[in-house]
Amino acid sequence: MANTNLQFKTNYAVSSKIEPFYKGGKVQVSKDEQYIFCTCGTRVNVLEISTGKIVHSIEHDDQEDITSFALSCDDELLVTASRALLLKQWDWRQAQCTRSWKAIHMVPVASMTFDSTSTLLATGGCDGTIKIWDVVKQYCTHNLKGSSGVVHLVEFHPDINRLQLFSSSLDCGIRLWDLRSSECICVLQSHYSAVTSLSFSADGDTMVSSGRDKICTVWDLQTRKPKRTVPVYEAVEGVVLLPESKDFSEIEVKSKDLHFITAGSKGVLRVWEASTARCIYTQTLPSTLSLVSDEGEDQDDNPRSLTYLLHLPASSRLATVTAEHNILLYQLPALTTQQQFVGYSDEVLDVKFLGKNDSHIVVATNSCQLKVFELQTNSCQILYGHTDTVLSLDVFKKGSLFASCAKDRSVRVWQMDADSGQVHCVARGSSHTNAVGSITCSRMTASFIVSGSQDCTVKVWDLPADLSTTGTDVYELTVRATEKAHDKDVNSVAVSPNDKLLASGSQDRTAKLWSLAGEGSLSLLGVFRGHRRGVWAVCFSPVDQVLATSSADGTTKLWGLQDFSCLKTFEGHDASVLKVIFVSRGTQLLTSGSDGLVKLWTIKTNECVKTLDAHQDKVWGLHNSRKDDKMVTGSADSNITVWEDVTEVELAEEQAKQEDQILKQQELSNLLHEKKYFKALGLAISLDQPHTVLTVIKAIRQGAENQELLEKTLLKLRLDQKESLLRFCVVWNTNARNCLDAQAVLQVLLTHVPPEELLQYQGARTHLEGLIPYTERHMQRIGRLLQASMFLNYMWQKMRVAGAPVSISQDEEMDTTPLAPTQPFFTIDKERGKGSGGEERPDDRDDSGSEEDEDPNCSVEDDQEGDDEVSVTKKASANERVENGESTQTNGNHQSESEDSCEEEEPEEDQMDLTTERGVKCFPAPSSPQSQTIAS
Repeated sequence: MANTNLQFKTNYAVSSKIEPFYKGGKVQVSKDEQYIFCTCGTRVNVLEISTGKIVHSIEHDDQEDITSFALSCDDELLVTASRALLLKQWDWRQAQCTRSWKAIHMVPVASMTFDSTSTLLATGGCDGTIKIWDVVKQYCTHNLKGSSGVVHLVEFHPDINRLQLFSSSLDCGIRLWDLRSSECICVLQSHYSAVTSLSFSADGDTMVSSGRDKICTVWDLQTRKPKRTVPVYEAVEGVVLLPESKDFSEIEVKSKDLHFITAGSKGVLRVWEASTARCIYTQTLPSTLSLVSDEGEDQDDNPRSLTYLLHLPASSRLATVTAEHNILLYQLPALTTQQQFVGYSDEVLDVKFLGKNDSHIVVATNSCQLKVFELQTNSCQILYGHTDTVLSLDVFKKGSLFASCAKDRSVRVWQMDADSGQVHCVARGSSHTNAVGSITCSRMTASFIVSGSQDCTVKVWDLPADLSTTGTDVYELTVRATEKAHDKDVNSVAVSPNDKLLASGSQDRTAKLWSLAGEGSLSLLGVFRGHRRGVWAVCFSPVDQVLATSSADGTTKLWGLQDFSCLKTFEGHDASVLKVIFVSRGTQLLTSGSDGLVKLWTIKTNECVKTLDAHQDKVWGLHNSRKDDKMVTGSADSNITVWEDVTEVELAEEQAKQEDQILKQQELSNLLHEKKYFKALGLAISLDQPHTVLTVIKAIRQGAENQELLEKTLLKLRLDQKESLLRFCVVWNTNARNCLDAQAVLQVLLTHVPPEELLQYQGARTHLEGLIPYTERHMQRIGRLLQASMFLNYMWQKMRVAGAPVSISQDEEMDTTPLAPTQPFFTIDKERGKGSGGEERPDDRDDSGSEEDEDPNCSVEDDQEGDDEVSVTKKASANERVENGESTQTNGNHQSESEDSCEEEEPEEDQMDLTTERGVKCFPAPSSPQSQTIAS
């Protein structure tokens, strides 16, 4: 069983990516030879040669495909042309467009080039015209007409003093233009097919042209006549003149005569001597290439054919581009392969870690070649051997030996040299009658491989004891056992960790368990039934007697090997689950599906811990490293992603974050205790915790002169802190308990911050939209409370008047009823007009006054007792209330006890003060019980 102390994985992060960066079109190397510029649809990608990484990507805003581009000779300017007939000038290091203008061409631009001074730009259009642009003064200097059809080649003479331009179009001639007169001086006729490239000698008097008519022509530019025509017997796409000052004796260049190198449909570089028109050296292909027969080398669909040849004079290297969009760098003079970059991989069908320390990955794409990438530099080896699409891969335990199978019905075993990292084929076998769709290697020792095919059979192949002794010869594998395993295609096979069991999954919706103990045959042990659609992958647990299967029905299942029962089912993918592997010592699963997602599952809880989304198409390839700290995925979207386990990193970050939060919380408590409110508020805002900030605001508002302190503190905040505070107010304002604090903060901000500054706050409009409805709701609630308090005051007055005797002297006592459940019972003091508790009644304090102020005409007429007059003496004046320090808060419903209220009394002034203070307008209560009755 798995170790109980094992740390479950929780997340993976993208460590590196191998993405398509070149899908055909022009390729150019910078003058400093550090970058390769190439087109990829709507972008121009900049590849750094030393690391193999895409460092810049220039893309048009109009999302139109880029038809051509040119980099200036000083590496400063990049100009692109798109199908929208726009030319754009870029600061490519910043990926910023500095200038844009119309190309004037009626149709897209097909070719572009700069002169040696980086001031003139020539554009050749599909309309047969050539235009010269002064990129410094920003205007068109020449409009050259006369070419027939698409101008696919333009080239300035390297000597700018000659002011000459060479061009070629569909008529196969090379036109020489004099830029002084804007006229075509002559047409160099030699080729009978499209001219593909031009190369000039150091003195500028000799030029070599190449064409798809399988010839190269050496021109004398003084006489403008061909010196010699060299038949090269292949369609030539690129030609480079060798420098005369360097020693190239390694490639048989022994004389000082003119020599040039060609690249074309045969896929090899060849050196030619111009004087004798003979090939003096042919590049030796790598050993992996020699496995392929030479048949069809001249065919147009040869994947090894070369489409570009570029000279890197500073480092004495050559760069070639293949028909499969691979860029290869060769070192002169030996023409040895130095670096290879894969521009486009098409669909990735399988991917596995390779090498002693998982330093490489081997990739099977929708191609007959295998690609081995070095992860550090993205440099790639291309392995030739299979003659049809490679479908599946598997790696032996030590990591230097791996196996492949393909549609060509064969299996191959490959070995990586530990020192050089070079990979070569050491064994092969072919006895299947249909495409071989899956392969697996023995787990303990490199003793056998097992393959599953579309012919419904499973084969066990024996390997020799030591494959390294085979040398350059390829060992022919023999079949130990063959078994018809399923009724439909065998999609997956897997060997158990002890090499005694074999599992197979098929399109017939079943998985089967086989015994490998027998010498000559496979014996069936049991069948796993339960999937509703075909089984895509099978995998043994490294620690338990459990088998995992994934199916096109969108589920992953765990099966017990003892009774073949289904133990668990994992559902979560929206489409077929294509791969499943065990990680974390068998306690977790990784699955990949047709929905482009990779999911991490914990087996014990049946829970999907994490969903990783980095692909846009089916994820066919999924493999984890031997140290279980990385995984690699390959998808049909041509992307290969290397993932790194970041569980421990995230855990450490979370712990550090929690510790930091605790320290800040403690610091905040200290600041509040010391009443350093400004620092406390700034710290609380930096924590981005609205509740913590609210605590600080409440602390500020609890003290004396709280409004002034609040204003002083808030106005010291920075702009970003005020923005956060406004955002927090929206949250506080949704709760009635916190709305007063929110409104106090809003009052400060709206009063002291200019509207222009408020409008600059991020999300200001959204904040206002959130504040308005809740503020209106709070105002309505306060209005209802005020109305309720007025009604209670009115009821008290009615009850008080109705229960009074006909005549009450000043020496008699009058008991009162309580105003509300929360109010105490009061008894009128004979002398002071106060309750028995010694406090003034809040409802009588404004009705009291000095005897000198009493108006004899002010009396109360009792409706029930008739015309008897009741005089009420006012015992306490407003001045007495202030002197006694008693509360002046009223219910806003002061009433006079006479039918004709006296104008000198103050109830309505007190009421207006209250309504102004509360911010709510209230209707005054009727001045007498009679008027109250009428009003009601």
